[in-house]
Amino acid sequence: MSKTLITLLSVLLLAPPLANAASITMRPGLWELTTASDLLKLVPHIPPDQMQQLMNLARKNGFDLPEIQNGAAASKVCITPEMAAKNVPPHIYHQESGCTAKNETRTENRYRTDVVCAGPNVKGNGRAEGMLTSPESLSGRSEFTGTVQGTPINERAEISGRWIGASCGSVKPLQ
Repeated sequence: MSKTLITLLSVLLLAPPLANAASITMRPGLWELTTASDLLKLVPHIPPDQMQQLMNLARKNGFDLPEIQNGAAASKVCITPEMAAKNVPPHIYHQESGCTAKNETRTENRYRTDVVCAGPNVKGNGRAEGMLTSPESLSGRSEFTGTVQGTPINERAEISGRWIGASCGSVKPLQ
């Protein structure tokens, strides 16, 4: 169950930050992305030793688990000026989960992409959509239906983001 949870968290939490379009340009710098879902509401019920195993598994897969409180996970993301200028969201979940983005569309400040997962641990389909509401804030949602390590999953998440500052500090840019 621990590996299943961490794999699904990686799909939901690392879905592309729901990006900008030509009418609004995302401000480069440090962003805080918050993801809320029913799955994340279960985190307080995970025993401390299993939570430590999840954190270790996440690190092994190349990322740190974000802080999770009240059914929401907050993570910091560094958006470089080049990334912001491209008007394309980074797709960091590809290597970790075997997922790819397809059918990406932008209309003004709205973004939508389908997610197709065919990796060894994650199989299924999802969608992420959102809107850059200003150069310093975004909102959106994602959904995923499929299996994670053989366990059926039907999960939805609400995503919000806010620009924190021009300097990313120790947070590395997304690949």
